[in-house]
Amino acid sequence: MKYEEVYLHGYETVSAAREALNRYFDFYNRRRPHSTLDAKTPDMAYFNLTKPPLAAVA
Repeated sequence: MKYEEVYLHGYETVSAAREALNRYFDFYNRRRPHSTLDAKTPDMAYFNLTKPPLAAVA
């Protein structure tokens, strides 16, 4: 997270940082495949899904 989000952006306010981090957490957990999870997202692995949810595909 630090190298992919925090260090790349200079946030103007604490609320801007919170919003950006919430977007990053959503991306990280729902859209970003992880090699240690056999190219599944953490949500897919946790909920035992074989395909990403429709909202994540769009």
